[in-house]
Amino acid sequence: MIIDLPSTTTAQVNAKIVEVRETGGAVALGRVLTLVIVTDDSAKTEEAIQAANEASREHPCRVIVLARGARKAAARLDAQIRVGGDAGASDVVVLRLYGPLADQAASCVVPLLLPDAPVVAWWPSEAPDVPAEDAIGQLATRRITDSAAEKNPIKALEQRRKSYVDGDTDLAWTRLTNWRAQLAAALDLPPYEKVTGASVIGEADSPSSELLAGWFASRLNVPVSRAKATAGEGIVQVTLQRRSGAVDLLRPDAKTGTLTQPGQPDRRIALQRRSVRDCLAEELRRLDPDEIYKDALMAVPKVSKARHAVTPAPAPKPAAAAPKPAAPKASAKASSAKAKAEAPAAEEKPKRSASKKASAKADS
Repeated sequence: MIIDLPSTTTAQVNAKIVEVRETGGAVALGRVLTLVIVTDDSAKTEEAIQAANEASREHPCRVIVLARGARKAAARLDAQIRVGGDAGASDVVVLRLYGPLADQAASCVVPLLLPDAPVVAWWPSEAPDVPAEDAIGQLATRRITDSAAEKNPIKALEQRRKSYVDGDTDLAWTRLTNWRAQLAAALDLPPYEKVTGASVIGEADSPSSELLAGWFASRLNVPVSRAKATAGEGIVQVTLQRRSGAVDLLRPDAKTGTLTQPGQPDRRIALQRRSVRDCLAEELRRLDPDEIYKDALMAVPKVSKARHAVTPAPAPKPAAAAPKPAAPKASAKASSAKAKAEAPAAEEKPKRSASKKASAKADS
């Protein structure tokens, strides 16, 4: 159910939520947090709401969407309340702010926060330079950004490093969960040797590649290099050097990876790029500071940059079996020669039978 409240106030929005709860049976019990989404009023607003709705099925919450409109318009607040099937396992309040009100988003959020519930702020696209000092960030226990959605992802990641405060996190880090799990599992297999070096190859503007290289530098204390791939999406190849040989994980198509290591058969692993919904749901599972992310982020400057771009070669495809050659057909000349060779033998039989008849007539 969707209820529109044009040109309204936060008091009227709150009263309408209570009315819907009492008359329609939609209750706020069991909500574990308040998720505040800060974005501009555009087509991407619905994408963020959809991701929050799907994530709320794991974490029932109240979703407050602050969609900032034109700053030059007259001050106005248009609200929309979504409950039931249109809101997943949460109740969604969309606040579209226009004019000077667009810069006063925090004052519109406070009356709608759930009591005694933690607040998580999420910027799906562009985030403030220092999220912890933003008016919405100051209300939040956890602040989620996405440097990959910024205009300059690498520059945005560097800004996240400079402004980091406990409670900050980035979806570019959450997208690495499957990569980190597969590589850690590979090192748990024999031979149990120390890693002597690591390299990460990925897109030039991939913040996840930077963070993965930083993770290696912070946890392994070995030389780590970062190279730019001329083909592929996101992270393309990771190599961990050991004395007996390298552990290599190659993903040229952004879908399936091939893990190669000494003494083990090659393994194909599903490594599809994670959706925003999956990353958001994972981040909502914890409200304490992510110390591993912090260490990886701070270790990014320790990674050396490769001089030349590298394009990993995809795994060779098995060659198709060559068709068996057909049996050669007998030529027309060979057939006629064979027929002529057999012809005299066929003519001798009548001559011999005729001579026998002549001799028999003479004897008689």
